[in-house]
Amino acid sequence: MMIPKSHPRYHSLRTREELVRGTRQGLVVPQGLIAHGRGEAFDYILGERTTKAAVVATEAAAALLLTANKPVISVNGNTASLVPGELIKLARSAGAGVEVNLFHRSRSRERKIARVLEKNGAGHVYGIGRDASARIPGLKSLRARVDPSGIGSADVVLVPLEDGDRATMLRRAGMKVIAIDLNPLSRTSRAASVTIVDNVTRAIPNLIGEAARLKKKPRQKLLQLVNEFDNEENLNLSVKDITSYLNKWNGRKGK
Repeated sequence: MMIPKSHPRYHSLRTREELVRGTRQGLVVPQGLIAHGRGEAFDYILGERTTKAAVVATEAAAALLLTANKPVISVNGNTASLVPGELIKLARSAGAGVEVNLFHRSRSRERKIARVLEKNGAGHVYGIGRDASARIPGLKSLRARVDPSGIGSADVVLVPLEDGDRATMLRRAGMKVIAIDLNPLSRTSRAASVTIVDNVTRAIPNLIGEAARLKKKPRQKLLQLVNEFDNEENLNLSVKDITSYLNKWNGRKGK
């Protein structure tokens, strides 16, 4: 579908088209489209912008990735469809691995997502087939299957998009979790160590920029950024951003 750049919903419509294409290619399941729609609703009431709270969280997340011993970026079908090249660029910048981890898991889907990542420059992709031989303790879904050389031995895991059960169990297993979730009220957001309340198509490029900037800083400064970040407080600011944006529309005509 040809979408004119002058369309007021250009970015949103283009994103939807990319997810539809990903569905046809076998990367995205129909449930992933529903999940995206829920996130898009929150993006709308955030003003479809990166807020100050998201900027602060992005800085803390980049610092956490850079100070980790073994960071791993978890990839699902939606992120493989929307930001595959950006994910690999972030992984290289932060020295992180990438692992395919899916709720609706199949060998065919794993391999298709892995091929997309490889086409975008990934060296090794964790979590494919028998390589996902370890389990996250306490998690019952197929997301419990992880690569012992990837997420299974990570100390920091980046979880783009909502994933409450896994975020909770990874924390219980002693790992730090970075979440990207447009819903500041979700279990994912509340369970994570650092939550970026932003659209993944903005958050990942912003993380790349922050990682490049913070690489020049002393390690002690990065640790300070991580230790001083309060996820609950930052999430509360995101909720205030939503209410503030909605209040501005009181009495206005809709978009």
